[in-house]
Amino acid sequence: MTIADLTRRFAIDGGLSFRSGPGDLTMIDVTADGGRATISLYAGQVLSFVPDGKTDLLFLSEQAYYATGKAIKGGIPVCWPWFGPDPDGLGRPGHGFARTRPWDVMETRKLADGRVMVILGLACDAETRAIWPHSFVLAQEIVVGDGLEVALITRNSGQTNFTLSQALHTYFRVGDIERTRIRGLDGCAYIDKMAGGTVKTQSGPVDISSEADRIYTGTPAVLSIEDDGQDRRILVESKGSGSAVVWNPWQDTAKAMADLACDDYRRMICVETTNAGPDLITLPPGAVHRLECRIRLG
Repeated sequence: MTIADLTRRFAIDGGLSFRSGPGDLTMIDVTADGGRATISLYAGQVLSFVPDGKTDLLFLSEQAYYATGKAIKGGIPVCWPWFGPDPDGLGRPGHGFARTRPWDVMETRKLADGRVMVILGLACDAETRAIWPHSFVLAQEIVVGDGLEVALITRNSGQTNFTLSQALHTYFRVGDIERTRIRGLDGCAYIDKMAGGTVKTQSGPVDISSEADRIYTGTPAVLSIEDDGQDRRILVESKGSGSAVVWNPWQDTAKAMADLACDDYRRMICVETTNAGPDLITLPPGAVHRLECRIRLG
């Protein structure tokens, strides 16, 4: 649809509008009671969430790509139907294809409490089947208020079982990574990708002082990010998830990424709501799985 078509069908006076953004990608601007957000229809990706009177909770690289076939560095990319490298070793893109395809607007609504809901959809077609040979219906419910709620809903619309891993790959903005801690993972086992996949056990809060890429398992429903550099605490609440990923590229890897400034690693931390590692989801025909994340200041 054109921006004019989207506006006629889905705009909400004073609450939701459409515009052309970087790379001529269509953006949705949401203003709700309690906060505002920006969503890219390309990738179905929340790029910004700002509670009223506060600064952005999400990190978005100033050098991000806005182009077909490229992932947008920051916000909440959707990794689906697999997280990480191609699980079958067929050379398919890392983190699947949902983060590099256009999504459709299915519904917009202002809720009775002043929050605004946006429902996006991604359906299978010949292109997706050529990459992943399964029938599915994928939806994303995004609710903006004083917190941000994102739900990724997968339905198996085919005739055979399929198994997936997935992530809401959230980039959080922090004041200083060396003054940031993640609480709630004490005692959890994690797969340390920086140590060749060795399984370790977290002791105390997670502090980042070098490149980190970890899949935590058996995770609780609530994690917190203590962002001392901005004197705030961000709560990350999840449902439908038994794992979480913590990632920071640190200096050398950040320098090697053209869509990330060399010192951006100091201003970001990924705390991802996932079904990853051993936390896989198998859906029989007709079954539905809902992965949910709620972000708010604590």
